[in-house]
Amino acid sequence: MQPAVGDMLREWRKRRHLSQLELSARTGVSSRHLSYIETGRSRPSRQMILYLTEYLGVPLRERNALLLAAQYAPAYSHRALDDNASDMRYVREAVERLLASHGPYPAFVIDRQWDVVARNESTALLVEDVAPELLIPPVNALRLALHPSGLAPRIVNLAEWSAYLLRRLDHQILANADAGLTKLADEARSYPGVVEPDQETANLTGQVFAPLRIMSGCRELRFLNMVATFGTALDVTAAELVIEAFYPADPATSQALEKPCK
Repeated sequence: MQPAVGDMLREWRKRRHLSQLELSARTGVSSRHLSYIETGRSRPSRQMILYLTEYLGVPLRERNALLLAAQYAPAYSHRALDDNASDMRYVREAVERLLASHGPYPAFVIDRQWDVVARNESTALLVEDVAPELLIPPVNALRLALHPSGLAPRIVNLAEWSAYLLRRLDHQILANADAGLTKLADEARSYPGVVEPDQETANLTGQVFAPLRIMSGCRELRFLNMVATFGTALDVTAAELVIEAFYPADPATSQALEKPCK
């Protein structure tokens, strides 16, 4: 059964740790009206739903769901990345251009579920020796990183890196309320060597960043990672894309990317 729009709005308000009074003060919508909306005594207008969800930082996918629950048409498109009949081609071209120009450094593009949408040729360096079944599409980036048949055995600082990834995933779950992500997090936590964010004990005092340290053949490579998104996306697919780019964290890694082991 489809939840009522009022129940859904109340859940998002609570997820953002706001009382009705606080939300009223910050949005200018009376607390009485908010109460009527949440209890179903008043049907919110389309504009009201969009206004409240914008303030609450509700992801575009869930904004559409709220509109549908109130019997309005979705406000945001949800096109495939390979859609050539729309402006999505510019999104795809931007992604392809970024991936190509980032070489010889690895870069991935992942979606909301952490599935790899695209990657450049330089990622071959990272996925060497990964079990073939983990590379069957859709390839899941979290599973690829932390599964015992994935990159995990080669990650020198697995405790530190797994804690970082889980912390990031937990924040995403809090923001998106996605049951699929919760299931993925539970799976990742079952892998050997994976450490909870609050249990990670590596000494990072004085460091500028926590690098990914991974063995590749005869060398240890050290990478810093940069996460980027499309800042003004109004399409669900584009809004959920995440670009994960890796850069050398020391001169040895820079050289190793150009000179394979002998």
